[in-house]
Amino acid sequence: MSESVQKMSRLQLTAMVVGGMIGAGIFSLPRTFANATGPVGAAIAWIIAGAGMYALARVFQALAERKPNLDAGVFVYAKVGFGDYPGFLSAFGYWIGSCIGNVSYWVLIKSTLGAFFPIFGNGNTLVAIIVASIGIWLFHFLILRGVKQAAFINTVVTVAKVVPIVVFIVILVFAFKLDMFTLNIHAAAQEGSIVQQVRATMLVTVFVFIGIEGASVYSRYAKERADVGRATIFGFCAVTALMVLVSMLPFAILPRGDVAGMRQPSMAAVLESLVGPWGAIFVSIGLVVSVLGAYLAWSLICAEVMFAAARNEDMPALFSRENANGVPANALWITNIIIQLLVASTYFSSDAFALMLNLTSSMSLIPYLFVAAYGLMIAKRSESYEIRPEERNRDLTFAAIAVIYTVFMIIAGGLTFILLSAILYAPGTALYVWARRERNIPVFVRGSDWIIFIVATLAAIAGIVLMATGSIQL
Repeated sequence: MSESVQKMSRLQLTAMVVGGMIGAGIFSLPRTFANATGPVGAAIAWIIAGAGMYALARVFQALAERKPNLDAGVFVYAKVGFGDYPGFLSAFGYWIGSCIGNVSYWVLIKSTLGAFFPIFGNGNTLVAIIVASIGIWLFHFLILRGVKQAAFINTVVTVAKVVPIVVFIVILVFAFKLDMFTLNIHAAAQEGSIVQQVRATMLVTVFVFIGIEGASVYSRYAKERADVGRATIFGFCAVTALMVLVSMLPFAILPRGDVAGMRQPSMAAVLESLVGPWGAIFVSIGLVVSVLGAYLAWSLICAEVMFAAARNEDMPALFSRENANGVPANALWITNIIIQLLVASTYFSSDAFALMLNLTSSMSLIPYLFVAAYGLMIAKRSESYEIRPEERNRDLTFAAIAVIYTVFMIIAGGLTFILLSAILYAPGTALYVWARRERNIPVFVRGSDWIIFIVATLAAIAGIVLMATGSIQL
């Protein structure tokens, strides 16, 4: 691939972070948080999520600077630190989780259009699925024309989609009612344990933070390696501020129960309650632009992860091939085929958006845990700290916090989504077997690999049985 195609500026890398993080989730935050908790619970949830994800962002930054030879870092850190099979599982989990996340984007777009055109319903009608399918393949052929072109479009779209969010925040700041905010605090306090309220928001906060690693995934395109870490931290701080305000300010505008009962995207309904119908139209247009931009960013990331895993011999070699424009075409094809199948499956789901949101979060936590654990490992060993050794204790602290946070989030998500994740992880091992056999090397070389595979398989079987008996409902 030529230098002119490969290189991305710090602005473009930052746009990959912001573009990946600002997607469907932020427009659904008012109702999602109001359903789970009040202002106090929301504040606690953001403190936990913000601290944990900031620590993870600092791990990504440290690894980008201290391990510059490791590209597409989301999965390669797991491979270097813990072996080939954990590295594969990290790559596969991140890839399939990102595919599921892309499906949630289409569901929310269709649901948004359904508020104006009943034929789209809640986003899972036949017409809605056909329209989404057309969109999937339009994006597919756009990306095939070149990564640099797609990255430029993503940068422009990222700027455009932030505007309606900022306008929403400004209007709500001026409409702030302290008495309503206080009323919602007291009302939520009467509705049970604050711990349970906070727990109910956990997978949502993971979902809206997914994308924090966007610059790391595209590290091989960076003009300067230091730009990867800087883009990660700046994108994280900017988007976190927006998400906190979007979720908290509605509590000062309307009773919590009213916000909880709103149609998604609830940001549009909140603004409509203040300024009239044009508010819903304005936010809905912003949502469509935002989600399409996020979909573009995540389509790039999905294909890049599959390509990088194949290049590192953890996926079949078929997915390491690029077209004349330097795009990992085969990886992009398999990604969009999976997305197409998942979009079609939403026809049978009662609440496709919530399911895709929670499952995306659950699938992403395992790769995040591997990254945090690898950062902790090299800090404890003082590996790569010959330069600036005084940063070791700081990095060790951030990595430890990130490990604790990701483990806590996996547990907080609940057994249901652990089992659903296993249903995807276990059969995904077939790709690993394919890759190992085509290179004539043993499938599992460590005893721990067998243990991980057996545990994942048993969990997958348990999940399938529980789904068949109705104990787990989609």
